[in-house]
Amino acid sequence: MQSEQLRRRLKQRTGCTDGDIRVVYAPLRISPLGAHVDHQDGLVTGMTLDRVILLAFTPRRDRRVCVESLNFPGCVEFDLADVPPKFPRDGSRRDWGNYVQGAALALQQRHILRTGIDAVVGGSMPIGGLSSSAAVGVAYLLALETANDLTISAEENIQFDRYIENVYLGLKNGIMDQSMILKSERDTLTYLDCQSVAFEKIPIPHEKNGFDILVVYSGVEKSLGGTDYNNRVAECEEAARLLLSWSGQTPPERPRLRMVSEDVYTELGGRLPAPLNRRARHFFTEVTRVRAGAVAWRAGDVVTIGRLMRESGASSIYNYESGCPQLVTLYNILCETPGVYGARFSGAGFRGSCIGLSDPAHREEIRAFIDARYPAAHPNAAERYSVHFCKSDGPARVLDLSS
Repeated sequence: MQSEQLRRRLKQRTGCTDGDIRVVYAPLRISPLGAHVDHQDGLVTGMTLDRVILLAFTPRRDRRVCVESLNFPGCVEFDLADVPPKFPRDGSRRDWGNYVQGAALALQQRHILRTGIDAVVGGSMPIGGLSSSAAVGVAYLLALETANDLTISAEENIQFDRYIENVYLGLKNGIMDQSMILKSERDTLTYLDCQSVAFEKIPIPHEKNGFDILVVYSGVEKSLGGTDYNNRVAECEEAARLLLSWSGQTPPERPRLRMVSEDVYTELGGRLPAPLNRRARHFFTEVTRVRAGAVAWRAGDVVTIGRLMRESGASSIYNYESGCPQLVTLYNILCETPGVYGARFSGAGFRGSCIGLSDPAHREEIRAFIDARYPAAHPNAAERYSVHFCKSDGPARVLDLSS
């Protein structure tokens, strides 16, 4: 069990005892429907997986923070009174330490941190498309809060994690990732309105159509800061600015497509220049798919959900223009795989994984179908890609190791 490995390493490094150690459990997340719309205050769905980021930590007697990773080399160390600027992405891979530094700065916007931590962090899945960045940010927040005896709500931690990514790292994402990681419940789909921040929990209908959450890692790993992610956000905002202006409204400094009524988009969307018209088309059709998907979840109609996921994947490719060749290949393979109800890219769609809903009775057939096709199409990824069959999980939490 990786938790034992993390604790063993922490004891070797610090000399602490088992009784001194706490472990944060921060699950990864997927969004079956709601691709690329949270940063425009759209509608999204999500759930956490039984695949996690784990962080073993122990409080220190001073204000220093010392973190080691099982997945990346080096150790990140700093004082809470002097948090350094973020590491540049220069190939050293020390940039993984940006998340703990951002967490410390985020908390110190509202709270005094007097106690540092020694910690070891590790993950149970390849990184990419499952919001491991938000999960690790949440893990550091919970560890620092626990060490400093702070009681902070999930809602406040959502904002702290947004500070890490939006302010400290400069990534223009929305609230979906951290919201799902902090608010999900086991065997439940979370339906989130990113504009009103209203949550609805829809039970997963296992009794009607059992399914696996299929995750296929492409073998492609790339920081979102080095992709077109922020460019896509800017294009969506420009589309919103034009539509609001043409309809006689005054756009705010950072307009969102959710501020544009569907009637205005129907009337004026055709005037948008390419590629802005495609970005707006993706937003409005994806919001429609999310609404239809919520209805299908309530009815236990996994077949319809799968169809909507395939449509979402196609729109991500052709309208939003995300995806790399490996992800597009995986999407096309999964759409043809017997036993897979539907599939699409996960996360921002420029790296990482494809996700799907699949029939548990077809696991071996699904794995064999992918193995027979994907490595042949992308030999360079043959040693790195992997297939995972997952289930849903609950929220991030500090584990009770005494039970």
